[in-house]
Amino acid sequence: MPPTPDVLPVLPAAGHDFATYARTHWSRLVVTARLLTDDPGAAEELARRTLVRMCARWRRVPRNDVDFHVRRCLVRNHLRRLRGRRAARRWAVVVLRVWEGLADAEIAQLLGCSVGAVRARARHGLKEAGTDPGQLREVFTRAARDIVPGEVPLADLQAGGRLRRRRRLAVASAACAALLTPVALLAADRLGGGGAQDGTSGARPGNGSRQATSPIRVVAPGERVTAGTGVRMWLTADGGHWSVPLPGDDSDHPLDEPGVSLRVDSVNGGFFLSGLFHGLSGEPGRVEVRTGDGGRTTAKVLVLAGSPGWGIWYASTPLHRKNVQALLSVGGDDRIVTVYDASGRVAARSDLEWWRI
Repeated sequence: MPPTPDVLPVLPAAGHDFATYARTHWSRLVVTARLLTDDPGAAEELARRTLVRMCARWRRVPRNDVDFHVRRCLVRNHLRRLRGRRAARRWAVVVLRVWEGLADAEIAQLLGCSVGAVRARARHGLKEAGTDPGQLREVFTRAARDIVPGEVPLADLQAGGRLRRRRRLAVASAACAALLTPVALLAADRLGGGGAQDGTSGARPGNGSRQATSPIRVVAPGERVTAGTGVRMWLTADGGHWSVPLPGDDSDHPLDEPGVSLRVDSVNGGFFLSGLFHGLSGEPGRVEVRTGDGGRTTAKVLVLAGSPGWGIWYASTPLHRKNVQALLSVGGDDRIVTVYDASGRVAARSDLEWWRI
């Protein structure tokens, strides 16, 4: 593992106080962000957004693993702006390897990919840079000496973190209220002696049930939903979570920015397609998924109460291997997933080259 450059030595742990951590690590975060972006303004904004997100969930960050979570948030925030650009991922691996001094296994954990993928990206990234790690480290060190970060905007970071935390609490509160309302109505109905006595529970024909006709299902935070054989998923205020193939989550997407992710999990009977949509002004009108045989299907959707504008989508049945292979060979401007808003307009579409990232 290459040593960390002397110009920015590894700093001692700053306890578990966010303000102390932000003051201590701001300069290094800005330098790393600058090496990733090569843009002074974008670098400070990337560092600021990273610390705002970390401030919002600071109490849940493991005390002995703060740097990992901050680095992961920084790099993923950067790559999210450049979705589908393989060169950006290769360069991020090079920066993490050469500048941050991380081992390939650490980078793989941080990026959520295999060690083999990290090594391949590092090889291609160094080839594109046209130099070796030692020379590149010297280039990074000289560049870092020329970077003069502004003062850490601590008040702005803490205010932004509080705002994000309040939004999450509001979503959770709305979900709890939605859960308690049916119980209260049922209790009132029983206490008042209301309801039909013939087992119909006073149901009126012709109204139609939203659950019976709509692919959108409102769930409580943490409520597990069985989406298929061996597939369970759930939502929390942080994002979407899956039980296949290993426990995982999709919690680092910027939920306030339009987009939709796509993941393919191998399950019994084929491949299970699902993902996280985000950045809508309310619930989606529908989520449409290509099936690989020239057709399309409407996906099922899980959202939290309160129409937060994001949630999980998933195909109701697994796709056959040949259909998935057909999907991977799409060309032109074809997308696999399209999210429509309530008015029927396209709100988000999946990346063109997601499988090559």
